[in-house]
Amino acid sequence: MSDSALAEETQRSSTAESIRSFVAGGAGGVAAVLVGHPFDLTKTRLQTAAPGTYTGAVDVVKKALARDGVTGLYRGVVPPLLGVTPIFAVSFWAYDTSKLLIQALTPNRKDKELSTAELAAAGFLSAIPTTLVTAPVERAKVLLQVQGQGQGGPQYKGVFDVVKHLYREGGIRSVFRGSAATVARDGPGSAAYFAAYEVTKKLLTPAGSTPSDLNLGAVIVAGGMAGIAMWSIAIPPDVIKSRIQSAPTGTYSGFMDCARKTIAVDGVAALWKGLGPAMARAFPANAATFLGVEATKKLMDRYL
Repeated sequence: MSDSALAEETQRSSTAESIRSFVAGGAGGVAAVLVGHPFDLTKTRLQTAAPGTYTGAVDVVKKALARDGVTGLYRGVVPPLLGVTPIFAVSFWAYDTSKLLIQALTPNRKDKELSTAELAAAGFLSAIPTTLVTAPVERAKVLLQVQGQGQGGPQYKGVFDVVKHLYREGGIRSVFRGSAATVARDGPGSAAYFAAYEVTKKLLTPAGSTPSDLNLGAVIVAGGMAGIAMWSIAIPPDVIKSRIQSAPTGTYSGFMDCARKTIAVDGVAALWKGLGPAMARAFPANAATFLGVEATKKLMDRYL
């Protein structure tokens, strides 16, 4: 095969792999939302409610059920469902692309497998393009979730009404409010997320096998551990992000201003609000994510 034909074949293979990662990531994201949204709603309400509104996570759930029934636990689910396919699709595509980038930048490497530090770096890089989708989706989701607390403020009819209102209020800048906080959460969080997944898969791989041979039960365990790794470090920036995105315009001048005001009013412990629901959600939601990703990849390998 000539060099040009080999290059063309490599390019086709790379493009096919990118599409595969994109589609599988989207499928994993839908699974994550369906499993994890009630936990996420509980976390957001604990983070944004005035002190004394709730006694804890169980109280949030009780009041949501009393106010809106079971559907109340899925308030604000439309933005992540609409946005989750591109969010997770971009995330998994960007992660795989970042791994290829790291390999391209180290052509003389002795080991073709990336180290844990390199996997973490690829995870961090994946958060940068993903934020372009994540930030506006989370902004709409947070506003719809907080609206369900019945504390006044604008009442939105749905996700498109939120985006329309935000754009009228402050243009694109208002729609993307909280982007820096999103990167501050998802950069380190994604580094821990993908590295933990890969490391756990290796630990669960029997001698003589490869991680790609693992059954879906092992994938569930690895995915759950990835979620725990991420959310064990992501809660403080997530609190700041939720407050910035839900507060009236002008409340905070930026990430550090929000952090200072939060600590001044509610103490350092406020930065860990929502830890319980986040950790309760971390294992099942992210187990579902990676199960969706790996199952979709296997289906595509079999039928495409």
